[in-house]
Amino acid sequence: MLKNRKKIQAPPLSLGSPDVVTLIDTYFNAYNAARLRESCQLFAHMIERNAFIGVSLSGALTPAGLSSVITPLMEHGFIDYIASTGANLYHDLHFDLGFDAFRGDVDMASGRYDVLLREETIFRVYDVLFDGNVLYETDDWLYKVLSAPEFQQRMGTAELHYKIGKYASAMAQKTHVKPSILATAYAQGIPIWSPSPGDSTIGLNIAALQVHQSSQHPCGPHVDPSIDVNDMAALIHHAKIIQQSLSGVVIFGGGSPKNFVLQTEPQLQEILGFEEKGHDFFVQITDARPDTGGLSGATASESVSWGKVDPERLSHCVTAYLDATIALPLMASYVLEKCKPRKIRRLYDQRESFMETLSTQYRASDKFKKICNNN
Repeated sequence: MLKNRKKIQAPPLSLGSPDVVTLIDTYFNAYNAARLRESCQLFAHMIERNAFIGVSLSGALTPAGLSSVITPLMEHGFIDYIASTGANLYHDLHFDLGFDAFRGDVDMASGRYDVLLREETIFRVYDVLFDGNVLYETDDWLYKVLSAPEFQQRMGTAELHYKIGKYASAMAQKTHVKPSILATAYAQGIPIWSPSPGDSTIGLNIAALQVHQSSQHPCGPHVDPSIDVNDMAALIHHAKIIQQSLSGVVIFGGGSPKNFVLQTEPQLQEILGFEEKGHDFFVQITDARPDTGGLSGATASESVSWGKVDPERLSHCVTAYLDATIALPLMASYVLEKCKPRKIRRLYDQRESFMETLSTQYRASDKFKKICNNN
């Protein structure tokens, strides 16, 4: 059992700190530090194998400034598509518009000053603070953007975010700030889905447009979640079945984005009847527990039972139980240092052709013919 195991024999740290790759590979030897090391190494392996890589983002990552960690990964071709909460995308727009967030402290995080914060119109995301005008002015900007003619149609969230990203990119250039996730996705042609589009302030503004609907006033976009499901299934169908490529997911947190990047495999296999085995690589950063249902359908082994992960690739799966705000900067630094940039796939630009191929193959399948005969 010990024959091929690497010894835990790290040299003492000196004043000249090692680079992040050496630090993680050498000193992260056990417990969740080891799982984080394995996550970094597996992420790098996905990149080096040129796998199609999807990332899910949950929680309040962008208010903490972590889009500055995510966008370099996008620009280096290390992320091909994203599923995110709408809140992460909305709060990231504040920075495109030239607004600021501020660090709080342990007293702020305890809720001790929430009544005072309310009186001063300051919003709190745990220990991150926003002036109230940041949200109100972002809402005004977003409402105007969503009122533009190009939004007055039925669409999925990938198209919605791509179009918002065009305006966000223009604002980032005007305010001379680093572009947000949406602005970067627009520039790189990276599709971003939000599987619960009503559960964010972007969704609230869309709903407000429909309340204000009149003959003189636009009603805003009609967001259709079915488009998102088919978009993602068509992308994975292209990657795994058409291209015969490897596919991997990197999951930060839980919620609907977690399930969304995984459910495409059951969609292809169970619903549409394609022969597929699941994703080839699986990295999950979470602080949830499986025994309370918080990781329902998303431990690596449980995902195998659903067809979400290839059972023959279970050794290429890692779950690290720690805070994503700690893991994400370390993982990003690791792969940015270790891996060469990849060519941007621009999967958003190919969505329609992916969907056309999926539809053609499904309509020629035995399952489709059986359903038609039964009806």
